[in-house]
Amino acid sequence: MGEQRTTTGRRWQQAAAVALAFAALAWAAPASAALYGYVDENGDAHFANEKLDDRYQLFVREGRALNSLNGVGGGGRTNPDATPPDPAQQKLLRALLNHPNIPKVEPIIRQVANAHDVDPALVKAVMAVESGFNPSAVSDKGAIGLMQVIPDTGARFGVSADTRRTVGQKLADPRTNISAGVRYLSFLMQMFPGKLDLVLAAYNAGEGAVQKYNNRIPPYPETQQYVATVMQFYRLYQPGGIGTGGMGGASGINARRVRMVIGGRSSMP
Repeated sequence: MGEQRTTTGRRWQQAAAVALAFAALAWAAPASAALYGYVDENGDAHFANEKLDDRYQLFVREGRALNSLNGVGGGGRTNPDATPPDPAQQKLLRALLNHPNIPKVEPIIRQVANAHDVDPALVKAVMAVESGFNPSAVSDKGAIGLMQVIPDTGARFGVSADTRRTVGQKLADPRTNISAGVRYLSFLMQMFPGKLDLVLAAYNAGEGAVQKYNNRIPPYPETQQYVATVMQFYRLYQPGGIGTGGMGGASGINARRVRMVIGGRSSMP
């Protein structure tokens, strides 16, 4: 049974890699599929899918993989066609790669993701966009923690209240939160096999919304931008990407917080 699940997981990851490659070439992203950002005087990194004010500078544009930001392709290969990054882009990139919470949760991500046949790089990408690696993040819709899991979803995927704590209180624990979020991703992978864009759209808007629009990304600006942004971050965190050594010493700034404003969604505390 374990061997069969591992084989299934590998097949899904292979299919997801193919889907990701095709999505990069053919996916019809919204016109605003770009990401802007800046690092403030406190070391907080701010990202948004539009230029909210003069502090925000272009970080990555639609169709341009994050790996091209410093001229490095997959596996650390030099990309001669890449545009040299400016210092602001490098600063934002390092803020993402060196967030102090990443080393704290990476062992949990690997353990839980591997147990459920989910790519750890995908989990990290979702986490970056959902919460900016902030375990205390709570959205205005009640989504909680690193993976921004709402209590109803947590209850669906293994989190039970007891006499001491509610489901919501338990989701504040990083391990519990990551486990519930990864279980949900695994469920969506089985529902939409080989369709990474639909998996991400469903994680953002719910599987019912994807089904309502005939298994297509719903026409919601936030969801469309969410899919585009997580796709970009997935490339960043995949083995051989910048986030796994391709940058050759992404040292320097360590962001205290990473704040995301995607598709008009309010930035979380």
